[in-house]
Amino acid sequence: MPPTSQNTGDSLRHIRNFCIIAHIDHGKSTLADRFLEITAQVEKRKMHSQFLDMMDLEQEKGITIKMQPVQMAYRYHGEHYTLNLIDTPGHIDFNYEVSRSLAAVEGALLLVDATKGIQAQTISNLYLAMSEDLVIIPVVNKIDLPNAQTAMVRTQIATLLGVGEDEIMEVSAKDGTNVEAVLQRIIERIPAPQVDETITAPRALIFDSKFDAFKGVIAYVRVYNGTFSRDNPMVFMRSGLKSDILEVGFFSPELREKKELAAGEIGYVATGLKQIEGVKIGDTLTDFRDQILPDQVLAGYKEPQPMVFANIFPQSEGEERQSSDFNVLKDALAKLTLNDSSIFVEQTSSEALGRGFRCGFLGMLHLDIVVERLKREYQLEIVVTSPSVLYKILDRRTNTEELIYSPFEYDPNIAAYIQEPYVRLEIVTPKAYLGFVMKVLDGIRGIYQNTSYLDEDTLVIVYEAPLADIITDFYDKLKSASSGYASLSYDIIDWRTSDLVRLDILIAGELFESFSQIVPQQKAAARGRATLLKLKEFLPRQWFQITLQAAVGGKVVAREDIGALRKDVTGYLYGGDYSRKRKLLEKQKKGKKKMKSLGRVHIPSSVFLDILKK
Repeated sequence: MPPTSQNTGDSLRHIRNFCIIAHIDHGKSTLADRFLEITAQVEKRKMHSQFLDMMDLEQEKGITIKMQPVQMAYRYHGEHYTLNLIDTPGHIDFNYEVSRSLAAVEGALLLVDATKGIQAQTISNLYLAMSEDLVIIPVVNKIDLPNAQTAMVRTQIATLLGVGEDEIMEVSAKDGTNVEAVLQRIIERIPAPQVDETITAPRALIFDSKFDAFKGVIAYVRVYNGTFSRDNPMVFMRSGLKSDILEVGFFSPELREKKELAAGEIGYVATGLKQIEGVKIGDTLTDFRDQILPDQVLAGYKEPQPMVFANIFPQSEGEERQSSDFNVLKDALAKLTLNDSSIFVEQTSSEALGRGFRCGFLGMLHLDIVVERLKREYQLEIVVTSPSVLYKILDRRTNTEELIYSPFEYDPNIAAYIQEPYVRLEIVTPKAYLGFVMKVLDGIRGIYQNTSYLDEDTLVIVYEAPLADIITDFYDKLKSASSGYASLSYDIIDWRTSDLVRLDILIAGELFESFSQIVPQQKAAARGRATLLKLKEFLPRQWFQITLQAAVGGKVVAREDIGALRKDVTGYLYGGDYSRKRKLLEKQKKGKKKMKSLGRVHIPSSVFLDILKK
């Protein structure tokens, strides 16, 4: 086993804190694997690819979803160094994870795929790192591949960073070429942590957390001043919550206990707390007996603004079962929000689905991951309503602006106007696919801004567009149009007034609020018909005809019918007068009419999921 930080005699100048930032699938996790092998942090028999991707979902999808810290020991020029790496996600939906990790380190490796070059999220993550004033070490990865364009990518990076090409390292994370040289460059270029000598009281920034059944809330911290050790009383400065420290340690990447956490180190503090809501990411931890002053509280993080909302309900039959499953879902969401603070959760209810939660997410992939985690980690069967973005209205009665989280909350009669979020969309694409990409952009309500060149073969297209137009299938269409080469990133820029209406869905004359949508006026009829066709496909037939309608402001804009099931009531008759058959058919017709007037259509929970998946 490698030496741990307890026995290396590390001083502050022998610590390096860094992270790896890149676009999705550029080899961050593979490079981290090589670091673990070189430093012998993980035994060979335990080693596997994407070792720091701890969740099954990450292994299956081949992407990093959660940041993962790990401490490595490395000997360089006869001295022992402690290297604290935080592996970060690359997808735009998990940008908040990246921003939190950047605030806890002094440097970052900017990794770029030699076969793909700079992509949209490369630029976005780079700007985040530069805003934290981090030392950037540029690295070109996958130089071993036959289609690698290493020279071109080096030129792109040099232009983007304004550095000489000789400062850009070339590696193959897969076969380990030049990887150890990167570790050495980290030690040489990234500065050791700095400590504010004017502050003597302990303080640490909470950059992540999780819940453990035995150790309670475990806070992932970067220590800035003083030391934290077992049994010392601590206090969370923003929440005011107090507790004794149950355990401190570092990431191996598993949790490994140690005597104390000192200034400059990254590690964990096991609080023993079961009060999940009291521990907030971005809070400052200090010693209860020797507290920092209020103006010495660390800046923390800007609260993320979820922009995609969906309602989540337990999928259960019967009032008693529904109540029990609701409590399990409530507990599961509380633990998930501790681990992922970008999720917004608020209790809601539906006549069709009972009690549930309105949840906000940073994007569609974020929503999909959370739903999958609820199913796998907590064995929950849930129903998810159609996602919608956040809207803003001016209530003409009170002359105040209000946020609309659900389409059914939008009443055009009381809204003087409705606004939707707009994003600044950056698309990086090879010049050869420009025409196809522009056709995809023509399909959204976008406003062209400008085009610039990263190099003679790579373009950056900037658009401004409504968030609602890009959260569902826009990314898939973009990848299809560019044979997988184009990439995108976006940032919310402002709110803009749009001509939007509420599209309601009626089933057998009954309004189902879970299917309501806010859509552009000119697309209401087409969107309504598409929704009705989905319902027609998935709704089970009844003994009477079901009429499906899409309406805007009480006016029906689309209609479909689901034919009635038919029982052959005359099957047992043979021969005789036809009037006998006619009487039986008339009797059946009256029965169906009575059923239609008395009954209501029951929609199985699975239908909501089927329509969302479709």
